[in-house]
Amino acid sequence: MAKIDNIDLGEFPLLLAPMEDVSDPPFRALCKEYGADMVYTEFVSSEGLIRDAAKSLQKLDIYEKERPVGIQIFGANLDSMLRSVEIVEKTKPDVIDINFGCPVKKVVSKGAGAGILKDVDLMVKLTEEMVKHTHLPITVKTRLGWDHDSIKIYEVAERLQDVGCKAISIHGRTRAQMYKGEADWKPIAEVKNNPRMHIPVFGNGDVDSPEKAVLMRDEYGLDGAMIGRASIGSPWFFKAVKHYFETGTHCEPPSLVERVDIARRHLQMAIDWKGEKLGVFETRRHYTNYFKGIPHFKDYRMKMVTSDHSEDVFATFDEVEDKFSDYQFV
Repeated sequence: MAKIDNIDLGEFPLLLAPMEDVSDPPFRALCKEYGADMVYTEFVSSEGLIRDAAKSLQKLDIYEKERPVGIQIFGANLDSMLRSVEIVEKTKPDVIDINFGCPVKKVVSKGAGAGILKDVDLMVKLTEEMVKHTHLPITVKTRLGWDHDSIKIYEVAERLQDVGCKAISIHGRTRAQMYKGEADWKPIAEVKNNPRMHIPVFGNGDVDSPEKAVLMRDEYGLDGAMIGRASIGSPWFFKAVKHYFETGTHCEPPSLVERVDIARRHLQMAIDWKGEKLGVFETRRHYTNYFKGIPHFKDYRMKMVTSDHSEDVFATFDEVEDKFSDYQFV
């Protein structure tokens, strides 16, 4: 059984990864509904929080139905990170997660995210001080290392645990790889098999099928899987994995009618949370996967991703349901 401090996540939990402009409350709610055992917010800038930046503060919105939920923050300045912890605490998440893995240039250039992999001592110091500064469990999400020649995750994981980190999620790529090539889970398994490690070790990267989740569990022996890109436009992925765990067979994919219903609810929740303009814009990335596989669908997809008004998108959903209701997904 995987536990983060006193939070029981069950046997081999499935975690929704923190993804910028994806892991917002509407999407987290859908993933939770379809079986995610724990969800994480989009990453939040510590500098944005202490400056009262509206977008950063909005990312702290969490709801009871999401729990357990972790708020993820990033930064490289100790004072800013500690002050942001105090702000985050007030929203009462179950966990505070530190992002030591984001590979994008705008984050790395500030020494944050995966940029901190160049300074493991600072990485450990930040974690230690944050642990001391809050009663909430501190967890970490990171990568194997900066590049192939500087993979030190075995040592890093030990040191993070020793200063009080309660769980670690490891993406099986280096920062230099970004999202290219295949994720390497072997170093993550080595961390898990370290006899000194007693905190949960979660794997991340390329878990895009139920079979791969089983492989991560049974062959690599990890404590759980953090699901990222495979869930975009497919919140039912968590349900599919759990069904495969229980039966060894694939469950029936959602019908067209069910997908339209999910898309409608997703869009409406997004509008309710962030307003018409952003709600319409930030749900677009999901529609391709919601309706993936339907032949001759391009015109409908283009309407969904180019319409600026929700009534037009809802009308397109109605058209899709009328025209393709008998389509069978495989």
